[in-house]
Amino acid sequence: MPDDVRARQRTGTGLGLVLALVLGAVLLTALPKDEERRDAAGCGPRSVGSWSADKGLTSEFARYGDDATRADDWTGGDGTHSVRLPDGRVLWLFSDTYLGQVYAPPNPVGESYAWRDTAAPLVRNSAVVMRGGRLESTLPAPLFPDPGPNQWRWPVAARVEPRSPGSSEQVLRVVLWVRTAAAAPWIYGTPTATEVATLSLPGLRVESIVKVLDQQLVPDPSRRVLFGTTLVERDGWTYVFGGDDGQAVSRPVSSAFAARVPDGRLAEPGAWQYWDGSDWRAGATPAAVLGNMGRRTGVGSAFSVTRVDGTYVLFTMAAGTAGLTTVTSYWACSPSGPWHGPTKDFTPALPEGQVAAYNPQVHPALGDGGRLVLSYDVNWLEPSAAAAQLNRNVSLYRPRFVMLRLKPGT
Repeated sequence: MPDDVRARQRTGTGLGLVLALVLGAVLLTALPKDEERRDAAGCGPRSVGSWSADKGLTSEFARYGDDATRADDWTGGDGTHSVRLPDGRVLWLFSDTYLGQVYAPPNPVGESYAWRDTAAPLVRNSAVVMRGGRLESTLPAPLFPDPGPNQWRWPVAARVEPRSPGSSEQVLRVVLWVRTAAAAPWIYGTPTATEVATLSLPGLRVESIVKVLDQQLVPDPSRRVLFGTTLVERDGWTYVFGGDDGQAVSRPVSSAFAARVPDGRLAEPGAWQYWDGSDWRAGATPAAVLGNMGRRTGVGSAFSVTRVDGTYVLFTMAAGTAGLTTVTSYWACSPSGPWHGPTKDFTPALPEGQVAAYNPQVHPALGDGGRLVLSYDVNWLEPSAAAAQLNRNVSLYRPRFVMLRLKPGT
């Protein structure tokens, strides 16, 4: 593949997620199994009662990204995920990431934006360490090397868990998406596999990477499922959600899927159980928990789920063209559904230009007192112009944050 084509594919990851998020309605699915009905205690409809911009967090990423004291650290990225470490630090994980130097305005065309050179390094993934609310360092990037020629890894959800069940030693597990370069319409790569990386604590050294679900033998790339866009810990299980890439081709929507893994076993492929439409089974073919092709409803692959007072709440972009700017939510009493919604929408602030919001992610490590912290990523809509626009205005390709409070009802 020519370098210029590969470079275009490596910029604007977010636009691919925008296309995967513009539809966000869901279908009610099978009733939960008996063991899941325990979650129903305290469960009921939840929707966004109020929200406001979190200017402090948004400004902190702007400060760190604009800091010119180092030339090899994070200056922008998307695919924003976070995890709190046992020593209190927060590790931020990103997909496509710009490193390099940021220069004060004006930019080369005279605009009042901080900017970076078009030759600035762009890597497939990165990790930034926060301590006491302040970003302090970028780990050597990329943190997760490419698995093979024309393939790359995007980190998604992560959690701290025992090295093995019952162990007193803790490690960090990071779920990874593997994608492979391909021709249009797969300009952001075809879904290839879900992996799990194990990192040491507190040193954050990558010890191993294992493949937990290989999708290369699924002939239709739009039917391949990648897990890890979000996870929820509950009663000794880690529930891991994922999605397919239906919107990359002719299908109008993507579907959502769920798996679960016992504590301490995320890095064991045989320990993963997939919801097959009626039960959780190891080795099962995953069945959608959200989505209906016939009714043209579904969710994108980059949504977020959290559990509040017995209710599971899912955040995604809204349906239709509103999905370029507007976040909505759904609720359920079980990870496998049935899911209800959509509920009340909200439209966070966006910078000027032909941009879109995508990848709404809840950050449990930062919430308190009933407050949820949610990030959303921003990217230029036109892929051919994305690299130039993101370099001439570095503030575009960085996460924004809002604070949410949920209320009973819809």
